[in-house]
Amino acid sequence: MNLYSFYNLIYSWRILFMLPMIPKDKKPLALKSCCSDTAACCTTSSSSDTLLANDKIDNLALQEGTFHFDYDGNKIHFISLGCPRNLVDSEVMLGILLKAGYEVTQELSQADYLVINTCGFLEASRKESMDTVKHTLQQRKKTAKLVVTGCMVQTHHEEMEKQFPGIDYLLGSGDVQGILQAVQSTQKGKLVSNGRSFLENGEIPRQLSTPKHYAYLKIAEGCRKRCAYCVIPTIKGPLKSKSKEQILKEFNYLLNEGVHEIILIAQDLGDYGKDMGSRNQAALIDLLQSMLAIDKKFWLRLLYLYPDEITDELIALIKSDARICPYLDMPIQHINNEVLKSMHRATSREDVIKTITKLRHEIPHIVIRTSLIVGFPGETADQFEELAQFIQDYPLDNIGIFKYSREPGSYSFNLPNQIEEEVKEKRYRKLMKIQQKVLKKANSKYVGKKLMVIVEGYHPETNLLMVGRFYGQCPEIDGQIIINDSRKVKAFGELYLVEITEAAGYDLIGRVL
Repeated sequence: MNLYSFYNLIYSWRILFMLPMIPKDKKPLALKSCCSDTAACCTTSSSSDTLLANDKIDNLALQEGTFHFDYDGNKIHFISLGCPRNLVDSEVMLGILLKAGYEVTQELSQADYLVINTCGFLEASRKESMDTVKHTLQQRKKTAKLVVTGCMVQTHHEEMEKQFPGIDYLLGSGDVQGILQAVQSTQKGKLVSNGRSFLENGEIPRQLSTPKHYAYLKIAEGCRKRCAYCVIPTIKGPLKSKSKEQILKEFNYLLNEGVHEIILIAQDLGDYGKDMGSRNQAALIDLLQSMLAIDKKFWLRLLYLYPDEITDELIALIKSDARICPYLDMPIQHINNEVLKSMHRATSREDVIKTITKLRHEIPHIVIRTSLIVGFPGETADQFEELAQFIQDYPLDNIGIFKYSREPGSYSFNLPNQIEEEVKEKRYRKLMKIQQKVLKKANSKYVGKKLMVIVEGYHPETNLLMVGRFYGQCPEIDGQIIINDSRKVKAFGELYLVEITEAAGYDLIGRVL
């Protein structure tokens, strides 16, 4: 059955049974991050009454790569671009402004203050950031003040000053506490700091922007590794881990607020605590054990871990407690040893295969996600074919495939044998085609199975269907479960047992039991 016929069938079915509509949740829907998956290419704040303020949100209008909060008050219009880590910074900055008495408007043209949190990871994200600044300057009222912050400011502030003299204040990446100074300053200014303040102050408020049932929890910033294609260490600086006490304080608050799924994020989770003297993954294991010691129901999702960081101890921990989602985002980038060496990756083909094999053996139902780069400088046709064959021989559940982006400041920028864009595109399309076949087979194994699913809301194209996710689907970057028989759903953000009846591309189709 094609999807068109499927939708018609569901429409007739719902009309026949006159199903009641569930009121839409007034909490904000999931945000669409402009590079939620490209962030993986690099791998890759709290008193109980001030950390979050979910109940203040009335509405959230969505745009690709941006979010705008709408209150009954006025004055501030906030736009965030980029990955979930950038989103967390935006939520903290917004919380600081709300605590200081500012109110937020959805209408850019009515705002007295405009804040743009930029992304600067790749050329495409920098272009989006610059286009957003240009549009905002054109649409703002004459008296409105524009503050631009984030990753692009950290490394391209001089370029931004020159191209956009209308910017009133430039604030470096991660300096969330500086947002109040930037907004309140009566003169043009620039503050490009080391981006550490978000880790040091436990009394920073945070305004969640995700649906009430899931939230991101950033446990570290910066990166110790030096992958040849990546500029994150230049933008974010060295690894800076948040204290275990601070993380647990935030974790408990999220649980107490009713958040069911907490997603741990960092440039590299496996390096957590190594800047504080921890060896191997000891600090991460200790943190996870402390979270699991809390006697509450939740999903704990881990983003991102290198293959060499997935130790026997971590695998045993995932096996021991169903609250850790059997889901790992394990960026490998390539499989040919020469390319991996040129990329300055710490793992080899043999390491990757060993890790995948062990995970599949120890946790048969685990979902493995990865990211791959095609067209890295010097990649030969044979090396690419090795990569293409690998994803067929060792099928992974979800893959983010990217064409190599030549980033100024990266080691690989000056490497010889740069690949032509036409060749990159051809390899990208071929790998995507192979992965779609692999995914079709992978998804077919769920047909007939029963899965616990978080029902998140109505389908974006019709209220006749609902959508949800099981443990193997991360928000924003993976597929969904389309629910056609939802008579037993009483509220969104809750867990329901769903029988999978069909696979459709990246998504699954099922009915609530």
